Amino acid sequence: MVLDVTHVLRTPGERLPFQFSLDLSDMEFSGRRPISRPVAVEGEVCNSADVLTLSMTVSTTLDAVCDRCGKAFLQEKTISYSCMLAEELQNEDNDDIVLLESGRVDAGELARTALILGMDTKTLCSEDCKGLCPRCGANLNDGPCGCKREVDPRLAVLAKLLENK
Repeated sequence: MVLDVTHVLRTPGERLPFQFSLDLSDMEFSGRRPISRPVAVEGEVCNSADVLTLSMTVSTTLDAVCDRCGKAFLQEKTISYSCMLAEELQNEDNDDIVLLESGRVDAGELARTALILGMDTKTLCSEDCKGLCPRCGANLNDGPCGCKREVDPRLAVLAKLLENK
């Protein structure tokens, strides 16, 4: 979604609201395609004291898989993004400034990049997910498994002390 911001650029106090959806179902993360639903993008470009600012919210529902227990679940994902827009860069090292091309900015590409950078490196079905038993593979969220706990041979002497109490 390319936005023409020339009118906002030349008029202090002007705002340009925008809203659109993206199809990012072809994006792959860790061998999976978690974005099967449309990605909603909503925001505005604002000229405040001749400084052009773009702010947006990117949101969707992801088809996620827990990294601890392997359970599939739906995860709401909302990311906020903002940057300044400029016709020319005076400081080339500033990543918060996006360069306009003929008074236009590709808000779709900015939303796509914000979503990619905002993806979690580890996905959990819940904060207190217990994961799988390393021996039998049982889901510990469903209850304890039937595996017998073995005492570490290095700690066997301490275990005997506890038995004598």
